[in-house]
Amino acid sequence: MSQQFIIALDQGTTSSRAVLFNHDSQLVDVSQQEFTQHFPKPGWVEHDANEIWDSQFRVLQQLVANNQLTPDDIAAIGITNQRETTVVWNKKTGKPICNAIVWQDRRTAARCDEIAAQGWKQKIQEKTGLVLDAYFSASKVQWILDNVEGARALANNDELLFGTIDTWLIWNLTEGAVHATDPSNAARTMLFNINNGEWDQELLDLFSIPQSMLPQVRDSSGDFGELTFQGKSVPIAGVAGDQQAALFGQVCFEEGMAKNTYGTGCFLLMNTGSERIDSKSGLLSTIAWSINGKTTYALEGSVFIAGAAIQWLRDELQFIESAGESESLALQASPESDVVVVPAFAGLGAPHWDMYARGAIFGLTRDSGRPEIAKATLQSLAYQIYDVLNAMEKDSGIELSQLNVDGGAIANDFLAQFQADVLQKPINRPKVLESTALGAAYLAGLQTGYWQYSDLLKVREVEQEFKPKLPVKTVETLLKRWHKAVDRSKQWIDLDE
Repeated sequence: MSQQFIIALDQGTTSSRAVLFNHDSQLVDVSQQEFTQHFPKPGWVEHDANEIWDSQFRVLQQLVANNQLTPDDIAAIGITNQRETTVVWNKKTGKPICNAIVWQDRRTAARCDEIAAQGWKQKIQEKTGLVLDAYFSASKVQWILDNVEGARALANNDELLFGTIDTWLIWNLTEGAVHATDPSNAARTMLFNINNGEWDQELLDLFSIPQSMLPQVRDSSGDFGELTFQGKSVPIAGVAGDQQAALFGQVCFEEGMAKNTYGTGCFLLMNTGSERIDSKSGLLSTIAWSINGKTTYALEGSVFIAGAAIQWLRDELQFIESAGESESLALQASPESDVVVVPAFAGLGAPHWDMYARGAIFGLTRDSGRPEIAKATLQSLAYQIYDVLNAMEKDSGIELSQLNVDGGAIANDFLAQFQADVLQKPINRPKVLESTALGAAYLAGLQTGYWQYSDLLKVREVEQEFKPKLPVKTVETLLKRWHKAVDRSKQWIDLDE
């Protein structure tokens, strides 16, 4: 080929993807493969880490083959990934000692309650910017070490390694030469001190995790080793957790800029610059990225279930055959319907942080059917983002004039318009919805000189702007009904169970 490209490996919660970008930031090609979701017990969510690696490498091979790429055609590889999901593997064999525990998994909620009862909540937040919750990696690692036969002894003998999914991919891509992560992923483990940029020994002791298991932390735009194929090496030069990568891909480089990604979950991030802002509203203070040793922070609101709720309509309820059908089904709903869906299948994230909330449907009447439930499910995504953005504006003192959006679910025009209505703000949807993959590509391209910052600022194009149409009073009524439903879904699981 006459020009070079960047490949982004986008390892998500339900699929592995390889995405090819050219120098104009245009998406050239995508290869994608879904993989198995495991639910061994209520509230437990697992992935086979080997299947993740196999699927990710397979789509990379497909992308290379479909576009007849040689190593000389690839300037660099960037990696972005589902965060918090925890893999522990044997250093000698390279094999995981158990299934990966996914970020949605709630099995360690009781352990988090124990730690809270010991008075650790504030200290953990001060060190990590996170709330004490089973969402993050630390309690998952401890559970593996305490519950997988022989794991604790292997760990104490310096024979086990831990990583989030980026680290697992880097290890495999470099054939075990590099065990590393970046600050945006390290900041999601609840083991990393975001104030000094180091693993925190006090937290490692709290969760009984040997430091020898932990990866080296390198700049998000940096050197993560090389992938060798066809006898030549291609640099792995950019790594960021999926939501931070999307913030970067939306070129939210300035303080106060924000984006929301509609993926398996919804994640609203605001760039807060070189200083962390601590939330009083249940949001997270986290690291957005680190470049040339300089850390950029962000405020984040995490909604656990978003696109996953549309998958629920498709897979569990079998209301639709594809996610795209949710829009046409919702448009068939009665405008008089009062149905509200609270998709708290994995508890409630920001700003509620209720590990014991569970999903619920309210307002059903005899004439409620598939269209009404589909419509309410889509609306629930927009309501959750309203709650997070409202909290974010309070914490930051910044009122957003618009919201940049991306992710597969927001291709749904019904959802995009309703989101604008609920927020009473314009929604800007870019031409390239692959902001997550694009952010990983940008980080890799900056490191290798493929792009300069000035290049990235020129290329973002808005595909459509959605402006509010619903009257404010109508929105207020809808939100009142939503908040009533949320309150009734909280603490559904008894603490004694």
